[in-house]
Amino acid sequence: MILVTGASGALGGLVLDRLAGHDVVAGSRSPVGDTARLVDFDRPGTLAAAFDGVDVLVFVSAGYADDDVVLARHGAVVDAATGAGVRHVVYTSLVGSGDGLAIALAHRWTEDRLAAAPFDVTVLRNGLYAEIPASLAVAAAASGAFEVPWGAGRLAVVAREDLADVAAKVALTSADHVGRTYELEGVTAVGGQDVADLLTTALGRPITYRPVPLGSLWHLPQPPFQVAHTVSLCSNVAAGRLDVRAGDLPGLLDAPPRSASDLIAAAART
Repeated sequence: MILVTGASGALGGLVLDRLAGHDVVAGSRSPVGDTARLVDFDRPGTLAAAFDGVDVLVFVSAGYADDDVVLARHGAVVDAATGAGVRHVVYTSLVGSGDGLAIALAHRWTEDRLAAAPFDVTVLRNGLYAEIPASLAVAAAASGAFEVPWGAGRLAVVAREDLADVAAKVALTSADHVGRTYELEGVTAVGGQDVADLLTTALGRPITYRPVPLGSLWHLPQPPFQVAHTVSLCSNVAAGRLDVRAGDLPGLLDAPPRSASDLIAAAART
């Protein structure tokens, strides 16, 4: 049996869809249906029953919180998987080029905890989602300017659908991936001017790229941890730390990676 955590989220839901027809159950805070189980990382007592009888656990990382919260969540998952006798854990981590990001600490800590656990492990170091510049493109479509503190830097991005394809494939053939860590870098990088040009073509009207100071982000209407993560991301982009590097993504897909440029343009049209 395969269990996918975060099944009600974007990535977990996509992985679950791709595993339809196999012996798979959904793990969610709000389980729906006979094949769903209650998995609430903030309530560790839910995990033992959820992981009972599970052979392969697709552990979709539980970010979007301060580090102490994420570490507690992930530590609880590792402990519960150990106690339940899970055979293999497939963990969605962060790509190696993102080591300078604020979100990296929790991922690397979790990788270390998994490596010390008694079950088999495969680490999927996911690249940054194409949905990041796509969400920013929506605001640019309305304002006429793509305003981000990226300078002349570029951001390598990957379609979430491609990452879901890889996770499902690895879950179904887990014995072939024991002990492996895959760098799922995006094969396309976009800079501020690239996004502005894409939007100009997609919308049929001029969209300009306007670099803004990094400090302007501290006033975003987001939780403090999310603001810190956004500042870290943009700082790394501007420093040239997140451009395209060689990775394992193409070799694990059955088709060429989806076009990040198409995703960004499509988001602007909606």
